[in-house]
Amino acid sequence: MRAEAQAHVDTIKAALSLLRRFLDWDRARRRLDELNARVEDQALWNDPKAAQEVMRERRRLDEAITATRAIETELNDTVELIEMAEAEGDEEMERDAVASLGELAERAERDKVKALLAGEADANDTYVEINAGAGGTESQDWAGMLNRMYQRWAERHGLKVELVDQHSGEQAGIKSATLLLKGENAYGYAKTESGVHRLVRISPYDSAARRHTSFASVWVYPVIDDNIEIEINDGDLRIDTYRASGAGGQHINTTDSAVRITHLPTGIVVQCQNQRSQHKNKAEAYNQLRARLYERELAEREAVANAENATKSDIGWGHQIRSYVLQPYQLVKDLRTGITSTAPSDVLDGDLDAFMAAALSQRVTGEAVEVEDVD
Repeated sequence: MRAEAQAHVDTIKAALSLLRRFLDWDRARRRLDELNARVEDQALWNDPKAAQEVMRERRRLDEAITATRAIETELNDTVELIEMAEAEGDEEMERDAVASLGELAERAERDKVKALLAGEADANDTYVEINAGAGGTESQDWAGMLNRMYQRWAERHGLKVELVDQHSGEQAGIKSATLLLKGENAYGYAKTESGVHRLVRISPYDSAARRHTSFASVWVYPVIDDNIEIEINDGDLRIDTYRASGAGGQHINTTDSAVRITHLPTGIVVQCQNQRSQHKNKAEAYNQLRARLYERELAEREAVANAENATKSDIGWGHQIRSYVLQPYQLVKDLRTGITSTAPSDVLDGDLDAFMAAALSQRVTGEAVEVEDVD
């Protein structure tokens, strides 16, 4: 079998292995049989909420198992076709089969990522909070670039983007911003982006054209609905109001409509200034706080990421997840998975899917990769 075909086969088998491992294949099949039996029980339909939950779980398992079996069958059939074409010396048949194998490899990767988005809150909308590190204009400009990157990524996936809060830098970029991304699996994809992002470039703000290193942090947490109970004591909160900054007209700039809430036990700080009404800003900030506390609980439960507040983290070398080098060469490198891109302009324009898919896979396998940072 030619090298190209073997590479596709290896990709597909790796995806299938991860899918089976993630689903816990034997348990998943038994569970699907149980759910099918429950659906046949008329008593289930007396409780619409319970029936909805059963049908949702049944649909997810059925889709994942069916997709996995379909890929396995198509892989075996296509490999047999290639072997037949090689034996008969039919180059055209072989080329077509290899092309089909390439398409199957792409589908396997897509199905793998889709299956990995089965976490408790993965289907939810999400907040993306960006904070500039130390370094003044350089880091603030970098935070602004990340802000645009995530908006462009969301647009590529048909997600709706709302700017919840933003504090502009004095000369360029932003000091901080909070985006609300709305759409299917928004949190499931974006959750892998939490961490510190490092930029290396020739500074456009340095007259000596020296190379600068800048840092910014990203923190992702899911929007939660009223069915999820998060206990918050009013005595644990400090609520401050202040005058909103940036665009918004005369009213937003002349009244203390912006709201900042500090959760004293954890140090979590959330804020909102995008509404004219202080009452609405307070309600949105409270929703953010519930979401942050829920994300903290998920992180502790899953033992995947630490649950410290992003704004309290040291935004520097020790917490990095990805480096973006624009000079003297061009390279984006994920420091958790080793995934790289030699097209930083594409990445900064929202081409993040390969990085997210690799990080999602790593959460399932738990396999650490030794990755050297780039200079």
